[in-house]
Amino acid sequence: MSRNKRIPKGKVINPTFFVFCEGETEEAYICYLRSKYRLPLLIDSKIAGNRITEKYIHNYKKNTTNHPKDKTYLVYDLDVPEMLGKLQAINGIILLTSNPCFELWYLLHLQEQKTKLTSTDCTTKLRQHLPKYNKGTFNNELKNLVSKNQLKAVNRAVKLNKFQNPSSQLFELIKEMEEVKKQK
Repeated sequence: MSRNKRIPKGKVINPTFFVFCEGETEEAYICYLRSKYRLPLLIDSKIAGNRITEKYIHNYKKNTTNHPKDKTYLVYDLDVPEMLGKLQAINGIILLTSNPCFELWYLLHLQEQKTKLTSTDCTTKLRQHLPKYNKGTFNNELKNLVSKNQLKAVNRAVKLNKFQNPSSQLFELIKEMEEVKKQK
């Protein structure tokens, strides 16, 4: 009897997701996504703050192996009016903004938000649901909330107008990670 030989599928190259963040809150969430998805892909988060430029990104990535599947994301707030123009001037990136602030993304896990608000308003509303919330931290309560209500947040964020107040494009990263996960 002959044995059937296993036909190799070929090596699958996994993309690297380079994620440049504005601050600690964004980085804490990106680290959560890295642990949640546990995909064989690298999520490299780097807090760049207002120093972000095309040159900054190029210098950071020049010592890494690059592949056409790699993606570069910028996760930034739009509470400073001139920030959008600065970010849009950078080539080769996917812009994931939250307007007015990243806490809106967390708030969308809990409720619809269609009216304009300030960063302070957003944090206040979030603390009504999560009294122990602190910027830059990602505690178990927040982790459970985000995990349980991710689909709701994605559906709510999709309905909002890009770059307008309120809006968040974090759902684009979630969708991309879900797509990579399906391919495994």
